[in-house]
Amino acid sequence: MKTTLVLLVLVISVSAIAQNTALDARVEKFLKEHRGEWRDMNVPYDDGKILHDLIINNKYTAALEIGTSTGHSTIWLAWAMSKTGGKVITLELNERRYKQALQNIEEAGLSAFVDARLGNAHDLVKQLPGPFDFVFSDADKDWYKQYFIDLESKLKPGGCFTTHNVADGQADSDFMNYVKNHAQFTTTIDRTSRAGIMISYKKK
Repeated sequence: MKTTLVLLVLVISVSAIAQNTALDARVEKFLKEHRGEWRDMNVPYDDGKILHDLIINNKYTAALEIGTSTGHSTIWLAWAMSKTGGKVITLELNERRYKQALQNIEEAGLSAFVDARLGNAHDLVKQLPGPFDFVFSDADKDWYKQYFIDLESKLKPGGCFTTHNVADGQADSDFMNYVKNHAQFTTTIDRTSRAGIMISYKKK
């Protein structure tokens, strides 16, 4: 009986590894083939990798993305979630971009790891109960501070709030100062990203 159980576990483990390997190959192929095609306010390839690695390194499992666009950053987030056993909720206002994102996510093989929602993030962010351990904010820059305020209590201790375009003049100083001086967060800016990614960890 024990031998049979061990063999069953081994078979399941081998199958899971094979599935993960196949998915990795599919995602890598998709990202490579489309690397130079992303427009519509999508993040650059290298910025997507930064977000992916933050999730993997910290083993985050509950992500929220504000601003799907056509899905480039979503694919990086979802790919990371496929490795940690989590899922990403992503919000997009524009219906055309939303529909294109769904197609791209499906082509990459990551639909099972994405909950894509169409609507105004100003309202949706307030309605989401959380909690989250990872947030990527990349929508309307004049609303950055409000998104942060709406989500800071929904972010788990040890969680990470990331914000795009903080080194290229798009994020206003009021928001930047609010986050940098927040007593519950430790904040740095990754300047290897041309746009700048602010990385804010909530203290445990």
